[in-house]
Amino acid sequence: MRERAAIPILSTILSTQAQPIADGIEDGGERSVFGFARKLWSDPEPAASHVPRGVRVYAVGDIHGRLDLLDQMLAQIGRDAASGADLVKYLVFLGDYVDRGPDSAMVIERLSGAPLPGFGAIHLRGNHEAAMLDFIGKPEAGADWLEYGGRATLASYGVPAPAGDAPPEQVAEARQRFAAALPAHHRSFLAGLRSSIAIGDYLFVHAGIRPGLPLHRQRDEDLLWIRREFLTSHLDHGKVVVHGHTIAEQPEVRFNRIGIDTGAYASNRLTALVLEGGERRFLCTV
Repeated sequence: MRERAAIPILSTILSTQAQPIADGIEDGGERSVFGFARKLWSDPEPAASHVPRGVRVYAVGDIHGRLDLLDQMLAQIGRDAASGADLVKYLVFLGDYVDRGPDSAMVIERLSGAPLPGFGAIHLRGNHEAAMLDFIGKPEAGADWLEYGGRATLASYGVPAPAGDAPPEQVAEARQRFAAALPAHHRSFLAGLRSSIAIGDYLFVHAGIRPGLPLHRQRDEDLLWIRREFLTSHLDHGKVVVHGHTIAEQPEVRFNRIGIDTGAYASNRLTALVLEGGERRFLCTV
């Protein structure tokens, strides 16, 4: 488990609440309607599901290279956390830190450093991080990454991106330059991302789970990529699944899942879900 702050009882909480989910993983001009939505989100919502007593969890949706929004959200969380000085506080980032937005390299730099004071931090892998590493390590499978946001990430690391019709030699050159430009601590951070984490009655993943399959048998491919089968499922998954990956204008709250990807890279709206005891509420950047 990735822990960046020494908070004594966190390891106990997660060792009892989080079970193995996948192989190798222990236990990823404002319109008035949004002003109204922010007012609604600021109030606690009763929920049947709970996190352990004395714990507050902040789950952050897809960032996609928007360092400005990440910094705004971290500042909001820091202010919000002042009301829970005696609580154990956790940040859970749901993946998709890179691509599309302009500052992927700086987002990784920020997340790979120390978390907010007094917080533990868990970073989940998104499909975009997986595709980025495939671009470096699996040449036969990785070139598609350029087509869905990878060019912006290359630029953030100072690597000229090949055009869409570039010959294989130019793509190979970009791959080599990117591998050389990626700092060792960024590579270590990306390699250490986990696929999921369970805290209390909640399971945090990037995309979702395969309905009907026991949680301990879930595959990374589904945890990173699944959409329709999961989003349309009416099954009780055993835990409420908190996820990103699929963009919605507002957080989607269902009895079996909560989606918090609000398309930050294009909407300027990065969303965080706050869980404490049996309450749920939301923070957002606009």
